[in-house]
Amino acid sequence: MNQDLNRRTFLRTGALAAATIATSHAVPASAAVSPAVGAKEPPFKLGLASYTFRNFTRAQLIGFMKQLQLADLNAKDAKDHLPMDPTAEAAALADYTAAGIQLHAMGTVSFSKNDEADVRSKFEYAKRAGVRVIVAGDPEIETLPLIEKMVKEYDIRFAIHNHGPEDKIFHSPLDVLKAVGHMDPRMGCCIDVGHCERAGVDPISAIHAVGPRLFDMHVKDLTDFTSRESQVAVGRGKIPFRGLFAALIANGYKGFVDLEYEIYGDNPMPGVIESFAYMRGVLTGMGYAHSSS
Repeated sequence: MNQDLNRRTFLRTGALAAATIATSHAVPASAAVSPAVGAKEPPFKLGLASYTFRNFTRAQLIGFMKQLQLADLNAKDAKDHLPMDPTAEAAALADYTAAGIQLHAMGTVSFSKNDEADVRSKFEYAKRAGVRVIVAGDPEIETLPLIEKMVKEYDIRFAIHNHGPEDKIFHSPLDVLKAVGHMDPRMGCCIDVGHCERAGVDPISAIHAVGPRLFDMHVKDLTDFTSRESQVAVGRGKIPFRGLFAALIANGYKGFVDLEYEIYGDNPMPGVIESFAYMRGVLTGMGYAHSSS
């Protein structure tokens, strides 16, 4: 017990130190925690959900990502991050390419209509962006066969995001697995670890249960698993990130772990810096190099 507490204190202290250094113009954020020489890369990478900066423009988002030394983005149609209009989307994609930012997923995207034209428009949106994963927030069960048809046609994976007790269908990843487990293997899940905990499901167990149908992860931290208002910077709460990362590695997960920081919308950067420093510190403590650019 004391050993766990000491390890947690060490990692948190490192994260805070990293956050302090990262705000300096002299030292980049990634320099605060140095992996051992020859450390191997983990199979997954750290990324960012653009919803974290939902109150900021695309230009500001790109600036923040440069400061964080991140190049992997799960973009959402919020502000002007990734508009659904084809012309505006093309402009956004050009900006990301110029900045060296790669889109690996989009979402969450609404699939509330059981309508082929509407569903197809969302897959065309993903095709134009060149992403291989759509993260979906609210599909109805009766819409899933139509979505499966599009998954087969476009060869784009479909990851249903669990939204906790408030979600009328998909409280946890286990509900997603129940709905799509018999469908095409490109029908799967985006595990949100915070909402998973609030639904009373251990996210580590969920990672193992979902297995190869895990296509993306959204991470945050909570101090109280019964309250979504208890969100804090990663490392300050109760979610076991070392165990999460170990489960992902054991399952051979090769996707992205995207920070989705939902608090302090007008000033998220301090908590975002601390969160990435903590996660990078955990990976370093596990013998891995930084998994982000």
